[in-house]
Amino acid sequence: MKPLEGIVVADLTRVLSGPWCTRILSDLGARIIKVEDPNFGDGTRGFGTLLKKDEAQDESTRSAYFAQPNCGKESIALDLKVAKDKAILDNLLERADVLVENFRPGVMEKLGYAWPTVHARFPKLIMCSISGFGQTGPLSQKKAVDTIIQAMSGILEQTGDPSDKNGIKKIPYD
Repeated sequence: MKPLEGIVVADLTRVLSGPWCTRILSDLGARIIKVEDPNFGDGTRGFGTLLKKDEAQDESTRSAYFAQPNCGKESIALDLKVAKDKAILDNLLERADVLVENFRPGVMEKLGYAWPTVHARFPKLIMCSISGFGQTGPLSQKKAVDTIIQAMSGILEQTGDPSDKNGIKKIPYD
């Protein structure tokens, strides 16, 4: 038996930090139900190398970048701006033990799922909010994708060939 068997996680994450978090929970035995936008899904579904299901398949349709942090999960498409879809999410949250999200700070509040509201409606639910620069503070509204974090930390300076005029040297961040 895995340590998190019997735990249900509502996964409102996308790209990498959130999906990787919930992938680890899945590896530990939790049941992960990933909620994606019905119009766009997780934006990483089309990133990078695409995988074929089998050799007979003509076109690659699954992104390796998406597949790795999202394997072992169930998925549902919900538009969280539509009342009937929010009712489905509410039903999921009533049965879930954990909610993980990595929207920009303030998005969950706009959708009606800020922590005080979630806690009042689903008191047993644990909520994890992931953001690059925290939920409050001077940088909270800044995007925090990989290259930005690398640039801010200085590690991006170490990439590329100094003699290559087209190599990545510095990415300005404001």
